[in-house]
Amino acid sequence: MQIVQTLAERVLDNVGRVILGKDEEVRLTLVALLCEGHLLIEDVPGVGKTMLARAIARSIGCTYRRIQFTPDMLPSDVTGVSVFNQKTLEFEFRPGPIMAQIVLADEINRATPKTQSALLEAMEERQVTVDGVTYPMARPFLVLATQNPIEYEGTFPLPEAQVDRFLIRLRLGYPLKRQEMEILDRQAQRHPIETLEQVVSVEELTEAQEAIKQVYVDESVKEYIVDLVTTTRDHPDIYLGASPRGSLALFRASRAWAALHGRDFVLPDDVKRLADPTLAHRLIVSPSARIKNVDAGTVVQEALQHTPVPGSRVRPH
Repeated sequence: MQIVQTLAERVLDNVGRVILGKDEEVRLTLVALLCEGHLLIEDVPGVGKTMLARAIARSIGCTYRRIQFTPDMLPSDVTGVSVFNQKTLEFEFRPGPIMAQIVLADEINRATPKTQSALLEAMEERQVTVDGVTYPMARPFLVLATQNPIEYEGTFPLPEAQVDRFLIRLRLGYPLKRQEMEILDRQAQRHPIETLEQVVSVEELTEAQEAIKQVYVDESVKEYIVDLVTTTRDHPDIYLGASPRGSLALFRASRAWAALHGRDFVLPDDVKRLADPTLAHRLIVSPSARIKNVDAGTVVQEALQHTPVPGSRVRPH
């Protein structure tokens, strides 16, 4: 797992020049990238959501596009259109901004459900279909979507099916006082993103993505993952628990997290750390529980407390 750990350290160090004091959040972004999953950042404006996406794209040398979602956007504004060329007398495909390796879907909940659904095929099937022709996405492919949890006027909440497509949801939060002062100093002349260089090749990333598939997961740890997810389904405050896609997300993310820390095996602690980012956004809290201010994060913590942690076992040879 040396290749994964080395790659992570290089990217962390590079992104840390732009995003201060958010190493854990950057690691979670790397987990999504290594698992070929997608990331949903739910936070207030101005905390560095866009900068995180740009810094990751620059660090890896990937193509990067930003889509600013608005209520008047059409699905073709995302996927692209076929345009008739009068010289060749044929239709030509003009790719939309989704046809990049790292896509920032900014304020995704401002788009109409019809436009949001245009992302579904791209995110899940890694292809887009325009006028009956299917175009594959380039690898790696990461959708990094943001939404503002404060403003609800003029927004269209993401349907459960689309939220379930995101491997991880995270919040960046405000920086500490000393970190915010350092941000002022660093941006006194120009933004550090302008001088950020590529530190990892796409080939190295692809190799790391393959490497995490070799991380060993004991049967008892798999059982622990399934038990955790089952507990969310049976919780009295939950209307709809995590699906098997949630179990897979926690399984894949735990392998990547272990590899980031130089291990070729998953510990129950890895599962505990990734439970909230991979499961909480998949849970639908019942209306009666919402009145009592119960949120999905609280339910995940309760599930962790009540699910027995597996004991250590010798790895079979």
